[in-house]
Amino acid sequence: MPAEFIKIYPQNPDERRVRQVVDCLRNGGLVIYPTDTVYGLGCDIYNTRAVEKIARIKGIKPQKNDFSFICYDLSHISDFARVGNTAFKTMKRVLPGPYTFILEATSNVPKLLNTNKKTVGIRVPDNLIPRLIVKELGNPIVTTSIRDDDEIIEYSTDPELIFEKFQHQVDMVVDGGYGGNVASTIVKADGDDFEIIREGLGDTAIFL
Repeated sequence: MPAEFIKIYPQNPDERRVRQVVDCLRNGGLVIYPTDTVYGLGCDIYNTRAVEKIARIKGIKPQKNDFSFICYDLSHISDFARVGNTAFKTMKRVLPGPYTFILEATSNVPKLLNTNKKTVGIRVPDNLIPRLIVKELGNPIVTTSIRDDDEIIEYSTDPELIFEKFQHQVDMVVDGGYGGNVASTIVKADGDDFEIIREGLGDTAIFL
């Protein structure tokens, strides 16, 4: 069966449709959804089989995954990562926003997402759709970018084209309008020191 394709408006997300997405995730489904940067592919962080499916789609071994996950807000972050005071204040200024923070992981991070690593990537995107999905679900979701095979355009931006490509690999595609084609800025927060791992959509001046 092909995936479900549902429209959710980012300015005023329909609660009933958000619950549809959450039901899919709770049943071990894979969902493609918009963020404040590029479209992401995700699942419930506690569903091992779903995480393994995403790894297969990405063509990597589950143990070699480099997935981050989406939290609703900063209060969620302390459950899964240790954050220094300066780093926390800085994150408070820029989140929700187009950043992925690499932080020291706590023991609450599921083993499959933290194999042989002591860090975890965390996002709080400035887009209500994934944040409300996480809030309704009650825990974070895995997130990894949807890439394009095109040599010029790195990321797919049209949800209908994304659906055409992935409809037999995932369970649901959320149309939240056209996505961006610049990924998040990745920042490693080591104690209260910052290191820019990848420059993306987010401004890096605040970390210098």
